[in-house]
Amino acid sequence: MRLVAEAFAKVNRSLLVLGRRPDGFHELDTVFQAVGLTDRLVFEESDALTLRVDDPSVPAGPENLVLRAARLLADEAGVKARAAIDLEKRIPSGGGLGGGSSDAAVTLLGLSALWGLDAPLETLAEVGAGLGSDVPFFLFGGTAHGTGRGERIAPLPDMPAKGVVLVMPPFPAATPEVFRRLGAPAWDGRRSDAGRDLPDRNDLEPAAEALFPPLRAVREALANAGAEQARLSGSGSTVFGLFPDLAAAAEAARRLDGLPVGSAIRVVPTWTREECRSRSGPRRSE
Repeated sequence: MRLVAEAFAKVNRSLLVLGRRPDGFHELDTVFQAVGLTDRLVFEESDALTLRVDDPSVPAGPENLVLRAARLLADEAGVKARAAIDLEKRIPSGGGLGGGSSDAAVTLLGLSALWGLDAPLETLAEVGAGLGSDVPFFLFGGTAHGTGRGERIAPLPDMPAKGVVLVMPPFPAATPEVFRRLGAPAWDGRRSDAGRDLPDRNDLEPAAEALFPPLRAVREALANAGAEQARLSGSGSTVFGLFPDLAAAAEAARRLDGLPVGSAIRVVPTWTREECRSRSGPRRSE
């Protein structure tokens, strides 16, 4: 059997850092939005567990979240981890778009099908939370409210379709480094009172822009181009702009200037929950 699935990217329309938790993580309150930039994964039956990645900058060893997801799922299900996996990377690493977490989530979906487990999403989300804070979101997609480390997901109504300009600078931003620069105080146990209608804010922006000053110029360029919202995604380094539709986003992308040399620009749509499920759900391929 040969199965194919797409792993979609995300942006954070809002990201509040409520404080540093006793376990060393940070308590977050965030709104995730799926967007149509994808990696592609192929799963085939095999006598061993192997991974091939087409991007030489992405490690294909045991530290890769795809292999970690495969082994963790096999352990949970009591089966042997056997599959040949091909990963075609399009989502940049260290960009704040969740590519590694999305790859892990799609691996859980793909191998659940390949191994005949038919595991419910709730079970896969529990497994995914042990791999990374963002992984559970990528099992649901669309628009969602994330709390805790970001792993507690509450689906929200799909936002109206928008065009998104992604500006991906030629440098990654290491999440631990950005959080260290933020220096958040200890979390006092209180939740955000913003509820699901979170403010247009990313608390990590000041820290990321202090470490990487060009990021502010990117955000300002998107705002000047007419973006309804221009924010850092996650801890960066990708900055995104939301526009009324794809045509407006494409026109704005053509007019951007003052970006870091070597930046990649992509114009993509937002995705609904149903679009995410239809694209990330594994399908047979000849």
